[in-house]
Amino acid sequence: MSTHLPTPEATQAWGRALAATLQPGDVIALCGQLGAGKTHATMGLVAGLGSQAAVTSPTFTLVHEYRDGRLPVFHFDFYRMEHPEEVLGLGWDEILDEPGIVIVEWADRFPTLLPPHTRWFDLTAEPDGSRQVSER
Repeated sequence: MSTHLPTPEATQAWGRALAATLQPGDVIALCGQLGAGKTHATMGLVAGLGSQAAVTSPTFTLVHEYRDGRLPVFHFDFYRMEHPEEVLGLGWDEILDEPGIVIVEWADRFPTLLPPHTRWFDLTAEPDGSRQVSER
């Protein structure tokens, strides 16, 4: 089932609604091309978990941590990573053991690193500027 998201604010609202369902140890994989809305979805997820942090894509820092909400959030971006070893070198396995939420943008670059219980979402930008999101 696909959800139509007409604005960036709607994408954030979708993320806030999803956040209300999350429990410690959940992993969210966000897939889609540049501009598909992955970071807006993450903004909503982080806000929905009660964080006041200003969320940005960790494209150059590779991982951001937000610890001021009801659960800690570990926000990864695999876009600039070339090899799975780079992800592992960031403490990936230890972070997966944390009692928090892991959100991964560009997760489809290294799908074998994500645990079986990962929830996968595909975001697509439409010609009219809206977005579509669907869970795999």
